[in-house]
Amino acid sequence: MSEKKLTPIHFETLIRIFQSEGFTIQRKKGDHIILTKMGVKRPLVIKCSPRLVPVTHIRTNMTTAGITRERFFELLEEVQ
Repeated sequence: MSEKKLTPIHFETLIRIFQSEGFTIQRKKGDHIILTKMGVKRPLVIKCSPRLVPVTHIRTNMTTAGITRERFFELLEEVQ
C-alpha cells in the first residue's frame, strides 16, 4: 500500500479544504488568513505569500485541525 505524498498546494485550495471541514475565515492580517472552528483550541494560520503553501505548514495545520492524512486527500479530491 503506497501512501500519497504531500506536496505544496495553492493557499486558496488549502482554505477550501479547511472550509469544507467546518472552518471559517475569521480575519485577514497582512498576508495571513486566520481560520477558526468551534471546539478547536487554536486557529489555523495560512500564509498567502508565496502562493504555494509548504508541506510543513500543511502538516502543522492538519494536526491542529485534527484531520488525518487520508481525510486530507479525500477533501483535496473533492475541492479540485
